[in-house]
Amino acid sequence: MRDPYTILGVAKSASEAEVKKAYRRLAKVHHPDRNVHDPKAKERFSELNSAYEIVGDPAKRAQFDRGEIGADGKPRFQGFEGFGPGARPRGGFEQQGSPAGSRGGFDPADLFGDMFADALRRGGGGAGARAHPKGQDVEAVMTVTLADIASGTSKRVRLPTGREVDVGVPKGVTDGKVIRLKGLGHPSPFAGEAGDVMLTIKVAVDPRFTVEGRDLRTKISVPLIDAVLGGAVRVPTLQGDVDMNLPPMTSSGRSFRLRGKGLPGDASKPDGDLYASVDILLPAADDELTALMRRRR
Repeated sequence: MRDPYTILGVAKSASEAEVKKAYRRLAKVHHPDRNVHDPKAKERFSELNSAYEIVGDPAKRAQFDRGEIGADGKPRFQGFEGFGPGARPRGGFEQQGSPAGSRGGFDPADLFGDMFADALRRGGGGAGARAHPKGQDVEAVMTVTLADIASGTSKRVRLPTGREVDVGVPKGVTDGKVIRLKGLGHPSPFAGEAGDVMLTIKVAVDPRFTVEGRDLRTKISVPLIDAVLGGAVRVPTLQGDVDMNLPPMTSSGRSFRLRGKGLPGDASKPDGDLYASVDILLPAADDELTALMRRRR
C-alpha cells in the first residue's frame, strides 16, 4: 500500500488542520457519487479513507511515524525485548491510542456537510448509526396526451438507465408535474439503496383543443342551415364526440358550455368544462342561396 502522506499529498510535518483540509478537498473530488462513470473512483476513495484513518488519528500517526504500524494500519514485527518469561513483542502489539476506527472525535458528516450528511445519517438506528450513501437520481420526461390525462391510463416509458417500466398517469395531472419513481435511478456504489427517477410530465399539444387551466376550448364548424334553423351538431370531447342541440339563428363565434367535459379535477378542484365556439361554414357555391340573399338585400 502507498505511503498515506503521499496519498493525502501532505508533508510528514503537516499539522492536524492541514491534514484534515487536504482530506476534505480530495474526498470531494474523488467521492464515487461525483464520479459515477469512473469504475476506479471507489478504489481511490477507499485508499484515501485508509490513509486518513492513519494520518488523521494522532495516536495511529505517531505509531506509523515510529514504524510500529504499516501503511495498511497493521502492526510491524520488530523483534522481542529480552528473552525468557515476560518477554513481549515490541511495537504495535499492545493496544495504544484511540480505539480502532476512532478519528479523534472527527465526524465524517462534518466533512461532506450538506452534500453527504443526509446520506451518511439516513437509515436511523442508534446514536452514530450510518447507512450507505444512496445512488444518484435520474431525470426523465414522459409525454402524455389530453386523453391520457382524462382517462388516467398507464404508459410504457424507457428510462435513461435503459430500463422500461409502466408508469401510471394520474387522472388530471398537469403539465410540468414531477413524479418520483423510487429506487429506479442509478445504483449506489456502496451497496446502498438506488436513486430515484424524477419524471417530469409533458402534455402534448392537441390541435382540437386549447387548454385554459382545467377548462378546454374547441371550435365546431356549423353549416349555415343548422345555424339558421337549429339542430344537432357533433362536438369533440376527450371522451369521444357528443351531440349538442344548437338553437336557431346561432351567430358565428357564439360559445356553448358543456359542463364537466374539460380536464378531470381532484378533491379540491371540480372537473373543468368544455367551451364549444361556433364557426359557421358557408358552401363554396350555392346559386339558390345567392339568389335568396340578393332578394333579401
